[in-house]
Amino acid sequence: MSSVATSAALSTAAVGVLVPVEVHFDELDAMGLLHNSRYQVLAERAWTAFWYARGFGGSNALENDAFNVVKAFTITYDAPLSAPGTYAVNLWIDRLGTTSATAGYRVCSVDGGTTYAHGTRTAVRLDQVTLLPTPWSDRARDVARTITAPRKD
Repeated sequence: MSSVATSAALSTAAVGVLVPVEVHFDELDAMGLLHNSRYQVLAERAWTAFWYARGFGGSNALENDAFNVVKAFTITYDAPLSAPGTYAVNLWIDRLGTTSATAGYRVCSVDGGTTYAHGTRTAVRLDQVTLLPTPWSDRARDVARTITAPRKD
């Protein structure tokens, strides 16, 4: 399977959704472990697959709600990932603001049982002309709600 999943390949997790991703041999470092920079790439590919499967992105992949930038990205490494193959990224929305969204993610085994890394990603939607923050569309909000984590208060 390619790193961009089809909608049929997306599956529900306890919180959010599991998106399959591929780890290739050339992404492993000299010690045979997934290079630390590749975890973020896997998370980004999973987000792209999630939104594309729901019709976002447009013909040039940068239209409307897909025109956004990452403001912050955190990661904690939990266990080494030491073999090429199919894994998953568990995605969910922690907070959806007017112009920004903070999401949680886990790079994990296909079944979600083993976590290799976890963190957060905050994105800000931009106006394509002014490059200033602009509100998410109602459609994007509706899709985001499908994977919003329960509040912790």
